[in-house]
Amino acid sequence: MTPVKLDQFELRAVCGSGGMATVYRAHDETLDRDVAVKLMQPEFSNDANFMAGFFKEARYQASLNHTNIVQVYNYGQYKGYKYLVMEVADQGDLDGRIKKDGRVDELYVLDVGIKMSSALDLVQKKGMMHLDLKPDNILYNIDGEPKLTDFGIARREDEGRPTELLGTPYYIAPERVALGKQDYRSDMYSLAATMYHALTGQVPFDAASVEETVWMHVKTRLPPPRKIFKEISKDTEGAILRAMNKDPEKRFTSYDELIMALEASRSELLRKRSGASRGWF
Repeated sequence: MTPVKLDQFELRAVCGSGGMATVYRAHDETLDRDVAVKLMQPEFSNDANFMAGFFKEARYQASLNHTNIVQVYNYGQYKGYKYLVMEVADQGDLDGRIKKDGRVDELYVLDVGIKMSSALDLVQKKGMMHLDLKPDNILYNIDGEPKLTDFGIARREDEGRPTELLGTPYYIAPERVALGKQDYRSDMYSLAATMYHALTGQVPFDAASVEETVWMHVKTRLPPPRKIFKEISKDTEGAILRAMNKDPEKRFTSYDELIMALEASRSELLRKRSGASRGWF
């Protein structure tokens, strides 16, 4: 695209586009740095309900300072156009890597799981829930670092029960579907479901309709990852199965506990691969 000026930003390339906004890679001429600018479509700028949700998303994400969460820098408006300025993470997403290779290497998935668990630990400590963990919402920056984004349906834990069920059917926690309840363990379930998809190349549950798919999380036994791809290690499978237990009380009691399990699995897998390369096995 031909560069376009928006206030102090030169919009240089489109990173992504949806029905309500377009995200551009841009250059901040005042601070001399590259940024991402999320520019709202003009027809939504005067919609009070939509803009309230947009501001809420921006505030939530801006309050989270973590290496593996896309940082929000600022909000502004210029000649009637409302925009959000964010950290650049335009090197694809986890969903793209799954589609490209069919499935993702276990060590890589464990690394993503550990870093997303750390990010979600901060989300929990801030009294929030993301509620839409999925491969599409894990982006990568130029250094290959995974970044959690899209807090569009995030809620504070003290907001009470939601009036409607929002989320992505393939990764939604069963207690949200059956009971209308949710807490940090719902995000933990969705993260594990995302790792399951990346490891096996298959979503945990899939049916002919959205309604059937979400209820499978409640009623249908989860096929163990090693049944789909036997090379997955037992430790990694065990961590995912526990984090995806249909009873939240039987999941990991904290993200620190989940991180320890994933790090132990990674260490053992590295040991085995290193030994195999030396002919020890």
